[in-house]
Amino acid sequence: MLSQLLILFLCLTPPSDKGSVKMYNKEYHPNGTLKAEGWIISGEKANYWYQYYENGQLASKGHYKGNQKSKYWYYYTKNGSLKREGHYNKGIAENWWIFYDLATQEKRKTQYQNNKKNGFSLVYQKNKLVRVEKYIQDVYKGMWTSIRSFRHDNPDVKLY
Repeated sequence: MLSQLLILFLCLTPPSDKGSVKMYNKEYHPNGTLKAEGWIISGEKANYWYQYYENGQLASKGHYKGNQKSKYWYYYTKNGSLKREGHYNKGIAENWWIFYDLATQEKRKTQYQNNKKNGFSLVYQKNKLVRVEKYIQDVYKGMWTSIRSFRHDNPDVKLY
């Protein structure tokens, strides 16, 4: 009976990656405060990671896959305010990123491709859209300050 249970257990247990070692890792600043923590699988950063400033505040958090940033990441100022957030694909900034400027009450949503601004950047002040800028491969190409003029020049683009 015991041997049958053991065989059943082994048959129902999903196979693991051979040679794959998974461990939780912590790194420290020279002053002894936590610098980073997250999972290491077979010697590479993987899954969710947290990184901290020397003052102990959270600096960033997000996913790694194969030692490269992936999926969605958040970045914070040294006093804990959200600074920016966005998507990575194999360590490269892609898709929409949001930037926050507390001093000017400005928020910017910008499209990225291959770590470069590529597409539109929506600029908000006090939660109101004030302008749309266009970039191609990090080069500024123009802006619109009214929805009417933007739609006239870009009839096929939907901003929201």
